[in-house]
Amino acid sequence: MKLRRLSLSTVTAMTIAAMISLTMFIAYFSFFWIMKRVTEVRLLELPADAAQAYRDIQAGVTPPFESFQKLMLLMPEFEKSLDNELNWTFGGHILFAAIVCSAIGFLLARRIARPLKRLVSAAEALREGDFAIGLGDFRGGTSEVQRLGKTIDALASDLDHMQKRLRFNTMAVAHELRTPLTILQGNLQGMIDGVFPIREQGLQDLLMQVQGLSRLVEDLRTLSLAAGHKLIAVRSPTDLAVEARTVLAAARPLLDEAGVQLETDLCTAPTNVDPERLRQAMLALVHNACRYASTGGVLRCETGVDKDGSAFVRFLDRGPGLPQEIRSISFDVFWRGETSRSRATGGTGLGLSIVEAIAKAHDGRLQTGNRQDGGAAIMIVIPPQPR
Repeated sequence: MKLRRLSLSTVTAMTIAAMISLTMFIAYFSFFWIMKRVTEVRLLELPADAAQAYRDIQAGVTPPFESFQKLMLLMPEFEKSLDNELNWTFGGHILFAAIVCSAIGFLLARRIARPLKRLVSAAEALREGDFAIGLGDFRGGTSEVQRLGKTIDALASDLDHMQKRLRFNTMAVAHELRTPLTILQGNLQGMIDGVFPIREQGLQDLLMQVQGLSRLVEDLRTLSLAAGHKLIAVRSPTDLAVEARTVLAAARPLLDEAGVQLETDLCTAPTNVDPERLRQAMLALVHNACRYASTGGVLRCETGVDKDGSAFVRFLDRGPGLPQEIRSISFDVFWRGETSRSRATGGTGLGLSIVEAIAKAHDGRLQTGNRQDGGAAIMIVIPPQPR
């Protein structure tokens, strides 16, 4: 069983206490050794009988009177020289002990600070844009340094993922804009040059391309608001069943055109949300079903409340279902249910990304999966709001 790594404050306090204790230990034992050693050296300078009288007094033995009398005459000068030498010698030993303890403390401080240098290098690499930097299995340092290392490693991983996703999204935006812009430019230039006649059908085709661009720009704006946590304007008490009826009634022509039969089981689902954004999310799911699941011929919408009090709206279809590789991850921007990137179905590829962003903006989640008897099941879950 591994001991819990100590905190920086604990390690610092223990290091300081250890250095102070070591200094006092050296000073205490040095004092008696120095005093005994210096005294013996100074006694060699006294007459033998006076020196023996001093030793007898220290041992608690009464010396001869003549020796004691001679010692008393020499004592003032002896004590003065002894005190001076003791002060200098003891001071030197204390200075030596302080230097030794400082050296030990410096080595310990370097050992404590060594992992911080690695973290500083990693932070500088992140500042310079090297998001691929990784600390791997970071070891060493106190508990705070360990947590900081894990945080920097996670930050580097997130930034690297964001950079790759931004690069992909930029290329995807360019791809999505290139085709309609090329069509618009070619047709308009042809009309100006007189190559193409100005016909109503031709203008309607160009207008359709412009409308597709408008949808793409609006979808990108929605995702931008979601990234800035500004997607939701005002929450209000809302019944998801009422909102679902409104959306399904508005989408009836679209369902009829796609040949999709609608089934409903709308139970009361009170919650506190931005109703406009929830209608946008539900409409996006209806559009998604009409584009990619119309072969199933049936779309079922359900609303209700889970056991934990979460309100939900669920769409079930009989289409081909969702690919296995994307059911357990977040939907990437410009992801489409079809394998190709063709715009034949008229979508921007942002639908499910927007639905997921709206769900997360309400502290909820988007659940996706495939039904056992075929088709996809997509559900928006809104947790109960604290009172």
